[in-house]
Amino acid sequence: MNSKKTKWYEDSRFGMFIHWGLYSLIGVDEWIKSINHMSDEDYDRLVGKFTADQFDADEWAAAAKQAGMKYAVFTAKHHDGFCMYDSQLTDYKSTNSPAGRDFVREFLDAFRKAGIKVGLYYSLLDWHHPDYPHYGDINHPQRNNPAAKGVERDFQRYLDYMHGQIKELLTNYGQLDIMWFDFSYPKMAGETWQPQKIMDMIHQYQPQMLIDNRMEGSGANYGTILSAHPSNYAGDFASPEQMIPPKPIVNELGEPVPWEACITMNKHWGYNATDDQFKSTSLIIHTLVECVSKGGNLILNVGPTPLGTFSAPTKKLLAEIGEWMAVNGESVYGCTTAELAKPEWGRYTQKGNTLYAHIQEESISAFPIAVPKERIKQMTLLIDGIEVKATDYWALSAFKEYSYIFLHQDVTIGYPLPDPKDTVVRIELT
Repeated sequence: MNSKKTKWYEDSRFGMFIHWGLYSLIGVDEWIKSINHMSDEDYDRLVGKFTADQFDADEWAAAAKQAGMKYAVFTAKHHDGFCMYDSQLTDYKSTNSPAGRDFVREFLDAFRKAGIKVGLYYSLLDWHHPDYPHYGDINHPQRNNPAAKGVERDFQRYLDYMHGQIKELLTNYGQLDIMWFDFSYPKMAGETWQPQKIMDMIHQYQPQMLIDNRMEGSGANYGTILSAHPSNYAGDFASPEQMIPPKPIVNELGEPVPWEACITMNKHWGYNATDDQFKSTSLIIHTLVECVSKGGNLILNVGPTPLGTFSAPTKKLLAEIGEWMAVNGESVYGCTTAELAKPEWGRYTQKGNTLYAHIQEESISAFPIAVPKERIKQMTLLIDGIEVKATDYWALSAFKEYSYIFLHQDVTIGYPLPDPKDTVVRIELT
């Protein structure tokens, strides 16, 4: 792993994923074309309805910045093959819709202006291209359609098209910080994509850019990024989806592997008009802190509406997360796994000799910190800047390997928490 190359990424810890495309107009799922076995004719009617009348990339960037997100990744092309940029290799693109706009360029311009690192998601699959495998593929909308059986397809022609589009994104849109490839699956993985050609372009045009691990793996299969000898296209970071690993991710040599958990706000990646099961602000904050405590990032997904806006629940969540991050961001940015094991009341993160106690559960008594008092130089409650003192409360004196703190002066209880979402205490160690 090239730690210098990934340092900005590992310091950032919190990013935004954005899934937006034709599928948003149906308002069900970004996989709707595959789920419903839709024909090109039926699905492509959406192109004429795609107006994105209220899209404002600056508003998106402002919401991400307010939430404390340091990088963002936008879907340049999802599995349906519709390009959200002005590709010169296809007419199937946003600039040929009523919207008539290059959304990739507008996204990149706005987020860069806001000081946010930028990345593009590019699907290795393409359910619109005639030469991508149809019948017999496990994901294609026409996988079970007898009419698609026996049709001659030139997969090399598709690969040339895919490589050409990747080159467009690498050469026409300025510096990119991440390219997020998605995804590999049985019979369509690794060398199938002719990855050396892709890596050669990356090294030539965007050598500083990071890529995920999905040219090789996806889901439970991480590919050779966990190997002692990873391939040259194994990726710079792992990408567990809709879960957080039970422990830090390391390779076969025991070396830390950068990673990010990609997590949705509700149950869908793309916009779903009826999915109101959004995670609570506290749960998302706890998820972010858990990722950091295990040496990873959280990239939190937003599925904009067909008109190009963030829904009201989305904006509310981002604002509330931002309020917490404005106070407690130092316990996230640049932090990683702590030297102490997970405590019962929450989690630790750490940056150098500064330990952060994330207290997420109330207690009837003091909170134990698993270091002796002699190692503690100072403790501060981030929410109000008040110094926290280690207590000499008589009932705790038998357990000298711990230090103990109360969060309320002159009160020997651990409730209520000053911040019910996540109360953070900065602990400066010797």
